[in-house]
Amino acid sequence: MTSLRREDWYDVYRDVEWTLSYVDQDAVFPEWLSGTGKVPIDAWKQWDEPYKVTYPEYVATQREKEASAYAVKSALRRSSIFEQLDEGWKSVSKLHYGAVSLIEYLAVLAELRMARFGLAPSWRQMAMFGALDEIRHAQLDLLFAHEFVSRDQQFDWALKAYHTDEWVAVAGRAAFDGMMVNPSAVDIAIQLPFTFETAFTNVQFIGLAADALSSADINFANMISSVQTDEARHAQQGHPTVEILMRHDPKRAQWLIDKTFWISARLFAVISGICMDYYTPLEHRKLSYKEFMEEWVVNQYQRTLQEYGLKRPWFWQEFIDGLDHWHHSLQMGIWFWRPTVWWKPQGGVSEDERAWLCEKYPRWEKEFGPGWDTIIANINSGQEEKTLPKTLPWLCNCCHLPIGTAGAPNNERYPVRSYPLEHNGYTYHFCSKPCRQIWWEDKDTIHQKTVVERLLGGEVQPQTLNGVLDYMGLTPEVMGKDAKNYSWARSYGADKTARQA
Repeated sequence: MTSLRREDWYDVYRDVEWTLSYVDQDAVFPEWLSGTGKVPIDAWKQWDEPYKVTYPEYVATQREKEASAYAVKSALRRSSIFEQLDEGWKSVSKLHYGAVSLIEYLAVLAELRMARFGLAPSWRQMAMFGALDEIRHAQLDLLFAHEFVSRDQQFDWALKAYHTDEWVAVAGRAAFDGMMVNPSAVDIAIQLPFTFETAFTNVQFIGLAADALSSADINFANMISSVQTDEARHAQQGHPTVEILMRHDPKRAQWLIDKTFWISARLFAVISGICMDYYTPLEHRKLSYKEFMEEWVVNQYQRTLQEYGLKRPWFWQEFIDGLDHWHHSLQMGIWFWRPTVWWKPQGGVSEDERAWLCEKYPRWEKEFGPGWDTIIANINSGQEEKTLPKTLPWLCNCCHLPIGTAGAPNNERYPVRSYPLEHNGYTYHFCSKPCRQIWWEDKDTIHQKTVVERLLGGEVQPQTLNGVLDYMGLTPEVMGKDAKNYSWARSYGADKTARQA
């Protein structure tokens, strides 16, 4: 029997569509789930995916990826690599697993929304492959993390983090709910595949994969590299959606992209920025976070915007300037509030590391050096209690990250401050003007209270730091502490203590 060539049947196969006769279009594709908005229904017939694949091709490729990932894992199972890993690098993987594992599962639901309510048959088919991808990613993350639970209970937060109200998990949940749970299929395609996966997953999956290989964490590098090969494909759902939306409602496309970019950039300053510039061992760092962002996000993202006739976001200069201080502010804050996180924050400011930071970020010493000098002096004078918190950080009502971390100490242009806004008799506080603007525009769909608001509202009992830690699920054996037991600070010796006295 003669087989048809792929090119003879693929276009028919990908364009199979329902002819509705018993119900109308709005019943099958309701606006609040599909989100066509100002775009005529017939316009979606032009939706054309750039990455074309059939189901047999998809299965064959994924089988090879699975075999490769699990073969490496099996080969390394009896090795002593884990015990030899730097403690700071272990915190990179703990932060990644906790922040990403269940978000991969949440992305299954986002892909399935597009697979059911996407407005073109080819889009729905591609989204089905995307849902299968995300199932695989969640399984990989959880399985690879589970292997280490018996050796370190903090790895259990790969599954546990988003089932708690720990403040970093709340920040992640707020960001990703806004991209995947609340929006329509069209809005998901713009926010998730186009903005988030095209712009930001390169930072986490390519940048950290390189650092992981250098740090000898072959398992982690192999796992996230396997994930990234899928991201690059199903991220392409965003491009044809943007093309159509730009023809009929460019203002909507611009807003969706802008707000998602800002929230993603703020979040990645935590899950990638501090990992690259502070947790990765100095001798294994390939590029600084700023250098990687400039190469993989700034340049590529600007080209993508130009390609589709989009403008740079209104906050672009603030974002560019933020590459010099956001993650440094977050690093100092997270290290100080280390009992409130599920990993062991690495100080990362030994004399050699400090010299590297000053080389990569010329303003670092002026902006952050004095604060770290005070911390070092307190540690070396036996006053470690002064480096521990007594309450929670003040959190932004939009991104849920600490207020002050969109600025920096000793920075006249972006000082550490709050940006308040009164609404319905209640004063909300934000880390930056863009967060305040995004919250105002989306206030009817934002319902996440910050952990501080829950504390002040009486949801947390007792209203003490211990009560907060218990509320967030942080027991003594898993709450964070300094990854190196302050050895980085003690390397300064008495001289640093004397200068600070």
